[in-house]
Amino acid sequence: MKRLEIIPMLAIIVAFASIFSCAQSSAKAVTVPVTLDHNRIVIDVYVPLKDGTTKRVRGLVDTGRTGVLMSLHLAQLIDKNVTCATDWCTIAPPDSIKIGELQVSLTGSGNAKMPSRPAAFNDVLIPGMSPELILPSTILRNYDLVIDYANRQLTIGPPGSVKFTGLPAPVKVGNDGKLVVSTKIDGRNDDFGLDTGASASFVRSALFDQYHKRHPGWLYAVGSLGAANVAGSPDEIHGEMLILPAFELGPIALHDVLVASGDGGAPSTLSGVLGGDAFKGTRLGIDYPHSTIYVEPISSAPPAGLNVIGLTLRPEVDGRYTVAAVVPYEGQPSVADVKPGDFLIGVDGAPVTGATMGQVWSLLGGEPGQVRKLIIEREGKRLTVEAVVRRFLSAKTN
Repeated sequence: MKRLEIIPMLAIIVAFASIFSCAQSSAKAVTVPVTLDHNRIVIDVYVPLKDGTTKRVRGLVDTGRTGVLMSLHLAQLIDKNVTCATDWCTIAPPDSIKIGELQVSLTGSGNAKMPSRPAAFNDVLIPGMSPELILPSTILRNYDLVIDYANRQLTIGPPGSVKFTGLPAPVKVGNDGKLVVSTKIDGRNDDFGLDTGASASFVRSALFDQYHKRHPGWLYAVGSLGAANVAGSPDEIHGEMLILPAFELGPIALHDVLVASGDGGAPSTLSGVLGGDAFKGTRLGIDYPHSTIYVEPISSAPPAGLNVIGLTLRPEVDGRYTVAAVVPYEGQPSVADVKPGDFLIGVDGAPVTGATMGQVWSLLGGEPGQVRKLIIEREGKRLTVEAVVRRFLSAKTN
């Protein structure tokens, strides 16, 4: 009798396993719109809260980060039991979040972290950015991913649910989900991290110097502007920029790639990071299970160069922007009436305080020779300064 009783139970278990397997395999990929902010991928994410409701927040898709990061405000809505140390707080994240109609599991991602800043600082997660939640490699590695930079869309789904297009190239996927691509630049082989959370690509200073010395004709400029201006750090103030004619990833060639000097946060084993600016105008597919990326050109890339106002900015936690440096142009300050330490308040009547870094740089761009009216605050007084859009990264700035 016992043997006969076990058989139906096994049948039930098998049936449930089959149903679960079918449910998993039938899960479909979803495509959602993207806000391309400073070449970084920002999407809507739906997060369950402790009161049983769901909150829509902005999420950053960041293949270069390993841990879940969120704002303190969001963490307190998710869980009252926020544990704080001097600089950071932690909570156990929810079991899952939603992107479109897809349930994305957070299981195995570890505790979520958030900066423990005073409430007076407007609960900014990362200065100069809008997301309240960062989706790291430890989550993304469990899914197929397509980032359409050209059409500003993201497709995400369970492994096998996405049809990849474009040329394939092998990548290394670490245990933490971080991606490493083998590249060839100027005949040299180097490994770079693939970081969708980086606005530009970065090359270690020693290697950067080699490129510049060997190829003085490659477009070059002193300073950190546009996508190369991330945080206004001392490294950026003393940084350099270069346009690499080609970044080869196996059969894939990325042309006219803006690179800045520095490691971009890459470990010492890598030569730098390949950031979002390199993939403008393309569709990037990431097939984690098969350690492969796919790149498909969708639209023509803009001409090489950088047409902007020559200021390096530092985003502050209170939403303001400090002028970290005035970048030289033909040996002279590119904006004569602005000084490091000034606050940039507005551009052509548009307020800057509280805007994202991508929005600010959109305001500071234009055609060479155009004039932008800057509102500057210095020692509590506001000034109006006329600044000319210059063409950097050209022979004139060498």
